[in-house]
Amino acid sequence: MKPDWYLGAHVSTRGGFYKAAQRAREAGALSFQYFPKNPRSLALKMPDASDAEACRDYCADHHLISIAHSPYPVNPAAGTSRGEAAYALMVASLLNDLEIAEACGSVGIVVHFGHLRSSDPLEGYKNIIGCLDAVLDRWTGKAKILLENQAGDHGSMGTTLEEMVQIRSLSKFPERVGFCLDTCHAFAAGLWNGGMDEILLDKGVQLGYWDALCAVHLNDSRYPGGQRKDRHTRVGTGYIGELGFRWLLGQRPFQHIPLIMETEPGSDGTHRADIRKVREWAEASR
Repeated sequence: MKPDWYLGAHVSTRGGFYKAAQRAREAGALSFQYFPKNPRSLALKMPDASDAEACRDYCADHHLISIAHSPYPVNPAAGTSRGEAAYALMVASLLNDLEIAEACGSVGIVVHFGHLRSSDPLEGYKNIIGCLDAVLDRWTGKAKILLENQAGDHGSMGTTLEEMVQIRSLSKFPERVGFCLDTCHAFAAGLWNGGMDEILLDKGVQLGYWDALCAVHLNDSRYPGGQRKDRHTRVGTGYIGELGFRWLLGQRPFQHIPLIMETEPGSDGTHRADIRKVREWAEASR
Protein backbone atom coordinates (compact mmCIF):
# COMPACT_ATOMS: atom_id res chain seq x y z
CA MET A 1 0.00 0.00 0.00
CA LYS A 2 1.41 3.39 -1.00
CA PRO A 3 1.84 5.99 1.75
CA ASP A 4 -0.20 9.17 1.54
CA TRP A 5 2.75 11.50 2.16
CA TYR A 6 6.16 11.19 0.55
CA LEU A 7 8.10 13.46 2.87
CA GLY A 8 11.75 14.24 2.23
CA ALA A 9 14.37 16.91 1.73
CA HIS A 10 17.04 18.19 -0.61
CA VAL A 11 20.15 16.03 -0.21
CA SER A 12 23.77 16.31 -1.25
CA THR A 13 25.06 14.19 -4.14
CA ARG A 14 28.51 14.00 -2.59
CA GLY A 15 29.64 10.47 -3.38
CA GLY A 16 27.15 10.09 -6.25
CA PHE A 17 23.44 9.75 -6.92
CA TYR A 18 23.20 6.31 -5.32
CA LYS A 19 24.74 7.71 -2.15
CA ALA A 20 22.22 10.57 -2.24
CA ALA A 21 19.34 8.07 -2.30
CA GLN A 22 20.86 6.16 0.60
CA ARG A 23 21.38 9.39 2.51
CA ALA A 24 17.71 10.29 2.06
CA ARG A 25 16.42 6.92 3.25
CA GLU A 26 18.74 6.89 6.27
CA ALA A 27 17.13 10.18 7.35
CA GLY A 28 13.68 8.58 7.25
CA ALA A 29 12.62 10.17 3.95
CA LEU A 30 10.36 8.68 1.30
CA SER A 31 11.37 11.32 -1.24
CA PHE A 32 14.33 13.56 -1.99
CA GLN A 33 15.60 16.28 -4.28
CA TYR A 34 19.12 16.65 -5.67
CA PHE A 35 21.12 18.79 -8.06
CA PRO A 36 21.97 16.79 -11.20
CA LYS A 37 25.16 18.86 -11.57
CA ASN A 38 26.88 21.99 -10.26
CA PRO A 39 23.95 24.23 -9.17
CA ARG A 40 25.78 27.41 -10.13
CA SER A 41 26.80 26.43 -13.66
CA LEU A 42 25.17 25.37 -16.92
CA ALA A 43 28.21 23.26 -17.85
CA LEU A 44 27.05 19.85 -19.04
CA LYS A 45 27.79 16.74 -17.03
CA MET A 46 28.34 13.19 -18.19
CA PRO A 47 27.06 11.13 -15.26
CA ASP A 48 28.37 7.74 -14.22
CA ALA A 49 25.79 5.44 -15.85
CA SER A 50 26.28 2.68 -13.29
CA ASP A 51 25.84 5.15 -10.41
CA ALA A 52 22.61 6.56 -11.91
CA GLU A 53 21.28 3.05 -12.51
CA ALA A 54 22.12 2.07 -8.92
CA CYS A 55 20.22 5.14 -7.70
CA ARG A 56 17.20 4.25 -9.83
CA ASP A 57 17.18 0.63 -8.65
CA TYR A 58 17.66 1.59 -5.00
CA CYS A 59 14.73 4.00 -5.18
CA ALA A 60 12.53 1.35 -6.81
CA ASP A 61 13.49 -1.25 -4.20
CA HIS A 62 12.80 1.10 -1.27
CA HIS A 63 9.82 3.00 -2.70
CA LEU A 64 11.64 6.35 -2.81
CA ILE A 65 10.55 9.15 -5.15
CA SER A 66 13.08 11.68 -6.38
CA ILE A 67 13.13 14.95 -8.28
CA ALA A 68 16.08 16.93 -9.63
CA HIS A 69 16.54 20.70 -9.43
CA SER A 70 18.10 22.48 -12.39
CA PRO A 71 20.99 24.91 -11.78
CA TYR A 72 20.19 28.44 -10.63
CA PRO A 73 21.41 30.20 -13.82
CA VAL A 74 18.54 28.63 -15.78
CA ASN A 75 16.13 31.44 -16.71
CA PRO A 76 13.67 30.44 -19.46
CA ALA A 77 12.06 33.88 -19.45
CA ALA A 78 15.32 35.47 -20.62
CA GLY A 79 15.18 33.79 -24.03
CA THR A 80 17.97 35.05 -26.28
CA SER A 81 18.33 38.37 -24.44
CA ARG A 82 21.73 37.21 -23.20
CA GLY A 83 22.81 36.07 -26.63
CA GLU A 84 22.21 33.07 -28.87
CA ALA A 85 25.12 31.11 -27.39
CA ALA A 86 23.85 31.54 -23.82
CA TYR A 87 20.34 30.47 -24.88
CA ALA A 88 21.66 27.38 -26.70
CA LEU A 89 23.66 26.43 -23.60
CA MET A 90 20.57 26.78 -21.40
CA VAL A 91 18.55 24.51 -23.68
CA ALA A 92 21.39 21.96 -23.77
CA SER A 93 21.71 22.16 -19.97
CA LEU A 94 18.02 21.46 -19.45
CA LEU A 95 18.21 18.47 -21.78
CA ASN A 96 21.25 17.28 -19.82
CA ASP A 97 19.27 17.60 -16.57
CA LEU A 98 16.38 15.61 -18.03
CA GLU A 99 18.76 12.87 -19.15
CA ILE A 100 20.29 12.62 -15.69
CA ALA A 101 16.88 12.66 -13.99
CA GLU A 102 15.66 9.94 -16.32
CA ALA A 103 18.72 7.79 -15.64
CA CYS A 104 18.16 8.17 -11.89
CA GLY A 105 14.46 7.28 -12.19
CA SER A 106 13.30 10.75 -11.09
CA VAL A 107 9.89 12.30 -11.73
CA GLY A 108 11.40 15.32 -13.41
CA ILE A 109 13.47 18.49 -13.08
CA VAL A 110 12.34 21.57 -11.18
CA VAL A 111 12.80 24.73 -13.25
CA HIS A 112 12.24 28.26 -11.97
CA PHE A 113 9.70 30.22 -14.01
CA GLY A 114 12.28 32.95 -14.58
CA HIS A 115 12.12 36.71 -15.07
CA LEU A 116 12.79 39.37 -17.70
CA ARG A 117 12.88 43.15 -17.64
CA SER A 118 11.21 44.24 -20.86
CA SER A 119 8.97 46.97 -22.22
CA ASP A 120 6.78 44.17 -23.64
CA PRO A 121 5.12 42.32 -20.73
CA LEU A 122 4.43 39.32 -22.95
CA GLU A 123 8.00 38.85 -24.12
CA GLY A 124 9.09 36.85 -21.08
CA TYR A 125 6.13 34.50 -21.37
CA LYS A 126 6.80 33.91 -25.05
CA ASN A 127 10.42 33.15 -24.18
CA ILE A 128 9.40 30.55 -21.60
CA ILE A 129 7.11 28.77 -24.04
CA GLY A 130 9.79 28.86 -26.73
CA CYS A 131 12.40 27.47 -24.37
CA LEU A 132 10.14 24.64 -23.18
CA ASP A 133 9.32 23.74 -26.77
CA ALA A 134 12.99 23.82 -27.81
CA VAL A 135 13.91 21.43 -25.01
CA LEU A 136 10.94 19.08 -25.16
CA ASP A 137 11.00 18.85 -28.96
CA ARG A 138 14.24 16.90 -28.50
CA TRP A 139 13.13 14.92 -25.45
CA THR A 140 11.52 11.48 -25.57
CA GLY A 141 11.95 10.29 -21.97
CA LYS A 142 9.42 10.15 -19.13
CA ALA A 143 11.01 12.78 -16.86
CA LYS A 144 9.09 16.07 -16.91
CA ILE A 145 9.90 19.74 -16.60
CA LEU A 146 8.34 20.92 -13.33
CA LEU A 147 7.69 24.67 -13.38
CA GLU A 148 8.12 26.27 -9.96
CA ASN A 149 6.13 29.30 -8.81
CA GLN A 150 8.10 32.33 -7.66
CA ALA A 151 8.04 34.61 -4.62
CA GLY A 152 7.95 37.84 -6.62
CA ASP A 153 11.32 39.17 -5.42
CA HIS A 154 12.43 39.68 -9.06
CA GLY A 155 9.09 40.95 -10.33
CA SER A 156 5.56 39.61 -10.62
CA MET A 157 6.25 36.89 -13.22
CA GLY A 158 5.50 33.36 -12.10
CA THR A 159 3.58 34.22 -8.95
CA THR A 160 0.09 32.99 -9.96
CA LEU A 161 -1.52 29.67 -10.81
CA GLU A 162 -2.99 31.24 -13.94
CA GLU A 163 0.48 31.87 -15.38
CA MET A 164 1.62 28.32 -14.70
CA VAL A 165 -1.43 26.77 -16.30
CA GLN A 166 -1.37 29.10 -19.30
CA ILE A 167 2.30 28.44 -20.06
CA ARG A 168 1.71 24.70 -19.86
CA SER A 169 -1.38 24.83 -22.07
CA LEU A 170 0.38 26.92 -24.74
CA SER A 171 3.43 24.67 -24.95
CA LYS A 172 3.62 22.05 -27.70
CA PHE A 173 4.05 19.28 -25.15
CA PRO A 174 1.82 20.01 -22.12
CA GLU A 175 1.89 16.35 -21.09
CA ARG A 176 5.65 16.70 -20.48
CA VAL A 177 5.23 19.76 -18.25
CA GLY A 178 4.17 19.59 -14.61
CA PHE A 179 4.27 21.89 -11.59
CA CYS A 180 6.23 22.16 -8.36
CA LEU A 181 4.54 24.37 -5.77
CA ASP A 182 6.86 26.13 -3.32
CA THR A 183 4.89 26.97 -0.16
CA CYS A 184 7.21 29.79 0.94
CA HIS A 185 7.03 31.37 -2.52
CA ALA A 186 3.24 31.04 -2.59
CA PHE A 187 2.97 32.68 0.83
CA ALA A 188 5.45 35.44 -0.03
CA ALA A 189 3.62 36.27 -3.27
CA GLY A 190 0.19 36.33 -1.64
CA LEU A 191 -0.91 33.26 -3.60
CA TRP A 192 -1.58 31.36 -0.36
CA ASN A 193 -2.70 33.05 2.87
CA GLY A 194 -0.76 30.51 4.95
CA GLY A 195 -3.89 29.02 6.49
CA MET A 196 -7.13 27.32 5.51
CA ASP A 197 -7.26 28.82 2.05
CA GLU A 198 -10.29 27.41 0.25
CA ILE A 199 -9.95 30.08 -2.44
CA LEU A 200 -6.55 28.67 -3.41
CA LEU A 201 -7.90 25.12 -3.44
CA ASP A 202 -10.91 26.04 -5.57
CA LYS A 203 -8.84 28.07 -8.01
CA GLY A 204 -6.45 25.15 -8.47
CA VAL A 205 -9.37 22.87 -9.25
CA GLN A 206 -10.99 25.29 -11.71
CA LEU A 207 -7.71 25.89 -13.57
CA GLY A 208 -6.66 22.23 -13.58
CA TYR A 209 -3.45 23.15 -11.73
CA TRP A 210 -3.69 20.33 -9.18
CA ASP A 211 -4.01 17.76 -11.95
CA ALA A 212 -0.46 18.59 -13.07
CA LEU A 213 1.08 19.09 -9.60
CA CYS A 214 4.00 16.66 -9.36
CA ALA A 215 5.95 17.93 -6.35
CA VAL A 216 5.93 20.44 -3.49
CA HIS A 217 8.72 22.41 -1.84
CA LEU A 218 7.61 22.34 1.78
CA ASN A 219 9.23 25.51 3.15
CA ASP A 220 8.19 27.91 5.88
CA SER A 221 8.80 31.66 5.50
CA ARG A 222 11.09 33.96 7.52
CA TYR A 223 8.85 36.92 6.61
CA PRO A 224 5.12 37.66 6.76
CA GLY A 225 3.00 36.81 3.75
CA GLY A 226 2.71 39.08 0.74
CA GLN A 227 6.11 40.72 1.18
CA ARG A 228 7.65 38.96 -1.84
CA LYS A 229 10.71 37.88 0.14
CA ASP A 230 12.14 34.49 -0.80
CA ARG A 231 13.55 33.41 2.56
CA HIS A 232 12.94 29.81 3.58
CA THR A 233 12.98 28.51 7.13
CA ARG A 234 12.24 25.12 8.70
CA VAL A 235 8.60 24.04 8.73
CA GLY A 236 6.70 25.28 11.76
CA THR A 237 9.30 27.90 12.71
CA GLY A 238 8.23 30.73 10.40
CA TYR A 239 5.22 32.86 9.58
CA ILE A 240 3.27 30.00 7.98
CA GLY A 241 3.60 27.87 11.08
CA GLU A 242 2.31 24.51 12.19
CA LEU A 243 -1.40 25.17 11.64
CA GLY A 244 -0.88 26.20 8.03
CA PHE A 245 1.09 23.08 7.19
CA ARG A 246 -1.34 20.82 9.05
CA TRP A 247 -4.15 22.17 6.89
CA LEU A 248 -2.11 21.83 3.69
CA LEU A 249 -1.16 18.22 4.42
CA GLY A 250 -4.81 17.33 4.83
CA GLN A 251 -5.69 18.40 1.29
CA ARG A 252 -5.81 15.75 -1.44
CA PRO A 253 -3.56 17.54 -3.99
CA PHE A 254 -0.64 17.29 -1.53
CA GLN A 255 -0.84 13.55 -1.06
CA HIS A 256 1.03 10.85 -3.03
CA ILE A 257 3.63 13.30 -4.42
CA PRO A 258 7.10 14.24 -3.12
CA LEU A 259 7.03 16.93 -0.40
CA ILE A 260 10.55 18.31 -0.25
CA MET A 261 12.08 20.50 2.45
CA GLU A 262 14.73 22.94 1.19
CA THR A 263 15.78 24.31 4.54
CA GLU A 264 18.73 23.95 6.90
CA PRO A 265 19.12 20.52 8.50
CA GLY A 266 18.85 19.73 12.19
CA SER A 267 21.70 19.40 14.66
CA ASP A 268 22.48 15.91 13.35
CA GLY A 269 23.08 17.27 9.85
CA THR A 270 19.89 15.71 8.45
CA HIS A 271 16.19 16.56 8.14
CA ARG A 272 15.20 13.53 10.22
CA ALA A 273 13.57 15.55 13.00
CA ASP A 274 11.57 17.74 10.61
CA ILE A 275 10.45 14.74 8.56
CA ARG A 276 9.26 12.98 11.71
CA LYS A 277 7.49 16.11 12.94
CA VAL A 278 5.68 16.75 9.65
CA ARG A 279 4.74 13.07 9.38
CA GLU A 280 3.03 13.38 12.78
CA TRP A 281 1.15 16.45 11.55
CA ALA A 282 0.11 14.61 8.41
CA GLU A 283 -1.15 11.59 10.27
CA ALA A 284 -3.14 13.85 12.61
CA SER A 285 -4.78 15.52 9.61
CA ARG A 286 -6.44 12.31 8.40
